[in-house]
Amino acid sequence: MRKKIVFAVVFAILILAVARLGFSENKKKKGSDQLYREVELFAQTLAIIQNDYAQETKIKDLIYGALGGIVGSLDAHSQFMDPATFEELKVDTEGKFGGLGIEITMRDGVLTVITPLEGTPAWKAGIKANDHIVKIDDLLTREMTLTDAVKKLRGKPGEIVHLTILRDKEKKLLEFKITRGIIKITDIKYVRILEDGIGYLRLREFRENTFNELNNALSLLSKQGMRALIIDLRNNPGGLLEVAVKVTGKFLEPNKLIAYTKGRKPDKNMEFFSDAKNTILDLPLVILINEGSASGSEIVAGALQDYKRAVIIGQKSFGKGSVQTVIPLGDGSALRLTTSHYFTPSGKIIQGKGILPDILVATKENTANGNTDPDTDKTSEVLAMLQDEPQTNEPAQDDFDYKTDQQIMRAVDCFKVIVMYKQVK
Repeated sequence: MRKKIVFAVVFAILILAVARLGFSENKKKKGSDQLYREVELFAQTLAIIQNDYAQETKIKDLIYGALGGIVGSLDAHSQFMDPATFEELKVDTEGKFGGLGIEITMRDGVLTVITPLEGTPAWKAGIKANDHIVKIDDLLTREMTLTDAVKKLRGKPGEIVHLTILRDKEKKLLEFKITRGIIKITDIKYVRILEDGIGYLRLREFRENTFNELNNALSLLSKQGMRALIIDLRNNPGGLLEVAVKVTGKFLEPNKLIAYTKGRKPDKNMEFFSDAKNTILDLPLVILINEGSASGSEIVAGALQDYKRAVIIGQKSFGKGSVQTVIPLGDGSALRLTTSHYFTPSGKIIQGKGILPDILVATKENTANGNTDPDTDKTSEVLAMLQDEPQTNEPAQDDFDYKTDQQIMRAVDCFKVIVMYKQVK
């Protein structure tokens, strides 16, 4: 009897959920019959688990676990968020939270770092873009969802988190011991004139106040005699789309297509145009990107590259060009669902491809280790490396010395060539 009751309750819940998603009555009978058969199988499985499993289970835990698996199987960026995780997402947009300071994703079944945020505990410890997180506090990440991994990485400031990392081309595991801190995001950093009127600023993320900060930085550099500008988008994981569009539009004429999206449904097909006032159209511009540049930073680089408004220098970007829509659910949980993909004005897809620079410049580290291929399947390599003893890793240096940065110096040389060309012409 109990089994039948549980079955009926779960089945009713799932049918209501399906109805709320908008399955209309005029669906073809064949498709509807198949849907109900699959839902019945799902509900039957949940009922058996609750009735016969060795330990007592809760319906909500089973439903949440099932939804997490369903949504997580779609792609690396879609996820089901329980109420606590959804609240954490809201905290993220405020630019302040407790954690290590890394953006992560799932790539080929392995938890992968998109980028460490500069100045955070993870960045200072030496975590790098495309690092593969094998363990978190001695727990293998192979069985974790992206949501579970985020929960384990975040927590109270002052607590220590142990990470075991597999880094491309090094063929060894690295051990990191990182103390959580309060992660405060500063959008723009290192605003200065480098030499010969060449301005420089590092744009670390696109948040609500980024565009205002950019205008202030440009005003300051202009007063200091700026004749050219380097915008450093390396390790910029993205942020708010509308802000990335505004930043791009600052350097384009109004009503220029900056990016567009395509989805399965027509209402997900959108176009984004420049509309900034007080645009800067005649300032020579270089954009720096690397494998840690993702999402919004790829939109900026891709659009300015398509219009030949800027020279793109560095390394191929991460390739995160999918659009996630957050859909709140009735109990305080939510879905973050991929609903479309970004394209540059010329039609180049960003997802999985990234932005290829006009001038490829490897860092000293890349030259020593060889070029990385982020699309290689790392699962078997990770499992093999688990047999080895992890090694410690040197922390990153926090000093800004542009003359030791090969990519910045290539940008400086690029501007010098432009000046020489104009003089000869």
